[in-house]
Amino acid sequence: MLLLLAFCAMTASAQQGDDWTTLLQRWITAEDAEESYGEETMELLEQIADQPLNLNRVTREELEQLPFLTAEQVEGIMAYIYRYGPVRSIGELQMVTALDGDTRRLLEHFVTVGDAPTRRVWPRLRDVAKYGRHTLALTGKIPFYRRKGDDNGYLGYPYRHDLRYQFTYGDRIKFGFTAAQDAGEPFFSGGNKWGYDHYSYYFQLRHTGRLEALNVGMFRVQMGMGLVMNTGFHLGKLSSLQSMGRSTHTVAAHSSRSAANYLRGAAATVRLGRHWLVTAYASYRPLDATLNKDGTARTLLYDGYHRTPAEMDKKHNTHATDAGGTVGYRNGALYVSGNVAYTHLDRRLMPDKENTPYRRYAAEGNRFLNASIDYGYTSSRLTVAGETAVNQQGALATLHTVGLRLSDRLSVMLLHRYYDKRYTALHARSFSENSSVQNEHGIYAGASWRPTAAWLVQAYADYAHFAWARYLVSSSSDAFDALLSARYSRKRWTVEGRYRFHLRQRDNDEKTLLTNRYDHRARLRIGFDAMPGLSLQLQADGACLDTAVKRSRGIMVSQQTSWQWRWLYAASAVGWFRTDDYDSRLYLYERSVQNDFSFPMYYGHGVRCALLLRAAIGRRLTAAAKVGLTKYFDRTSVSSGLQLVEHSALSDLLVQLRYRF
Repeated sequence: MLLLLAFCAMTASAQQGDDWTTLLQRWITAEDAEESYGEETMELLEQIADQPLNLNRVTREELEQLPFLTAEQVEGIMAYIYRYGPVRSIGELQMVTALDGDTRRLLEHFVTVGDAPTRRVWPRLRDVAKYGRHTLALTGKIPFYRRKGDDNGYLGYPYRHDLRYQFTYGDRIKFGFTAAQDAGEPFFSGGNKWGYDHYSYYFQLRHTGRLEALNVGMFRVQMGMGLVMNTGFHLGKLSSLQSMGRSTHTVAAHSSRSAANYLRGAAATVRLGRHWLVTAYASYRPLDATLNKDGTARTLLYDGYHRTPAEMDKKHNTHATDAGGTVGYRNGALYVSGNVAYTHLDRRLMPDKENTPYRRYAAEGNRFLNASIDYGYTSSRLTVAGETAVNQQGALATLHTVGLRLSDRLSVMLLHRYYDKRYTALHARSFSENSSVQNEHGIYAGASWRPTAAWLVQAYADYAHFAWARYLVSSSSDAFDALLSARYSRKRWTVEGRYRFHLRQRDNDEKTLLTNRYDHRARLRIGFDAMPGLSLQLQADGACLDTAVKRSRGIMVSQQTSWQWRWLYAASAVGWFRTDDYDSRLYLYERSVQNDFSFPMYYGHGVRCALLLRAAIGRRLTAAAKVGLTKYFDRTSVSSGLQLVEHSALSDLLVQLRYRF
């Protein structure tokens, strides 16, 4: 296949098509993939890349959605537009001194140059109908294997599929819906008599009079640094270094197939004068929950699976009412905002605290109130940001960052956070080692150094202390995480190396003392642009987990190829992996169809092969197909329970049709 792609590229007039997904995935770690942070971020960026931001109309809040931009870079772009606008071409980004070459080339995928802003009036329906763009997409995944639950256990067919429709009018109007179905869920039957298992519908209006944004339907809200409210994307430790941990206030439409981290109702952002911005939202949405015998909710569920009778019984058995907002003031480099979020559950949340000590301080009750103040100062050299939040019991959570651009080549960042063990917020997501804004005290230091135009070196070290018990840890514990990354880019070559050390503590088998778990992970990646339109990448990943009782090792070698010629795009991935067990599992990023983020995990002994083909059929229709095969050499069956497959190989086909009119 690789030889065929190379031959086709040499015999055709190819064009260069930089793949921004490859550039971004270097900031996504294994933990980001496990927590689905990467999936949310990539889906958001796909939406922006599909409808780029108009530099002549863009707001600071819209630029802050791009996780690879630092606060200084956002400030630099806005200052340039204010001083020299309107922007005439993308090439003017070279005049923004805060942007380095790599970031500028990446940014070009997400911005465009359109009409300069005029008087902000309501759009005319005639113009909306004439210049609006419709997109209809159908996606389906067909497995060439059967799971145990497909024969006896699951309520539906073994196919995953979704339907998406979206209308856009420039950067001002967007509306549409997404209907999604997971494999095994009933379709037009049982608990899903209205067809699909999950529906997402949304309407968004921007840049109209004093109205910065209006969202009706399903939407996501981000406030400050996420200590009170963050149903948008979440940044991991490496990408936090890239963005310098800035504060963000955005409301965005929820067009994803995900059933988690969204609100349903209405939200509006209004500009009150030059310096004041006000956002308010109200939401009422159903939730899944595991119930106690007395009818209270033991845990809230967000996986969205309704494949079995037990899972279907939990569907939408609880409802949440949310309301809140933010009032923000910005004058030049200085800003301050006040935030409040209130949640009411129609069932009382009563986690099992008696048998699970680590849940002693978990959220409890049916009314939750959180408030915070976030503040900061951003200039061309210095960024200071922070947020301090309290819940209705008075427990405190606070996060502060300082980013300093010592020169055009060197930037450093310090981050301190303290999350009280009694602090609870149902919608909080922020920087943490513990994957929750609770029971953590830590400090993080990072640096980004570009000694020459070809080299980029990044490093961070993070220490965290947990005062109370955690899952699999029955007493106070500590964690330490450090990473060193170096990348060299020269003409058509890119060489990147990464090493990460992660120390975590866990109970021994007898639960009498804590043992250290030393997790070492390394990566070496070599990329080569063989010719315009054809790129090759060779990658080696290694993992080693050391504990007091065992050592687990793993290795993966993979090659990825992408090729574009006129209307045809092809990408392939081939990988061989061998690990001792699940503890040394490894992840491999794969290109996929649009709106499908693929970062699968592998352990054991086997190979993985995938081929993606995408073709533009005329000006309006695009067809894509991805076939994947995973073959294991160390087992005769895969997975367990209802997911059990009585075969050593798994293969599937993912197809997508997109029609624009």
